[in-house]
Amino acid sequence: MRSDIITASCHDIDQEFPALVLAAGASRRFGRPKALLSLSERPEKTGQGRTLLDCAIGQGRLLSTDVRVVCGAWYPLVRFRCRAQPSRWVPVADWELGMAASLAAGIRSLGPSVKGVFVLVADQPLLDRQALKAFGDAARCFPRQPAAADYGRHPGVPAYLPRWLWPEVLTLEGDRGAGRILALANATRLDIPGVRDDIDTPEDWQRIRKAISQTSQQARQFPG
Repeated sequence: MRSDIITASCHDIDQEFPALVLAAGASRRFGRPKALLSLSERPEKTGQGRTLLDCAIGQGRLLSTDVRVVCGAWYPLVRFRCRAQPSRWVPVADWELGMAASLAAGIRSLGPSVKGVFVLVADQPLLDRQALKAFGDAARCFPRQPAAADYGRHPGVPAYLPRWLWPEVLTLEGDRGAGRILALANATRLDIPGVRDDIDTPEDWQRIRKAISQTSQQARQFPG
């Protein structure tokens, strides 16, 4: 086992289709670690609330039992503040180099039996759960076909990267994801509501937290 990979749980691991949650950035535009933002309406009343990263780990579990968090700038703080624990924490020593370094670290943490990997980010809390699960099911049915969320002009995260595409992903540099590679590979694009609701600024967070609050109120009024 590589020394820079920290195992939190080693049972019930999905060996063929793991999920990576990319959460290594410094959140410079936001001004503090986005991964630790509380989703609770009144965390001062309930103690440390469920965080954005907790939410992202839950999203990953809709795709795989093996969910790995790729971390960097705020590690190990994020580990200790998370309620949900992933299968593995994968620290990135060169996280300052951007998303490409995070993707590379995550992929290099995977074993030889893996057929493909799901990739998510930690700041899309409004992803539709049913659409996300359907995305995972579709990727497993066609494990050699790249797939990604449809952003209109380009594919993006959440994404599924089959193993044959990894060598190209490992050539990426800087703060670039695999969107261009997915486009050139004719990735299947799926509609996943909520993909455009990511959090870059405090204003984004206020808008999205309001939407989360409204959804929670509706769930309490009309329980399933």
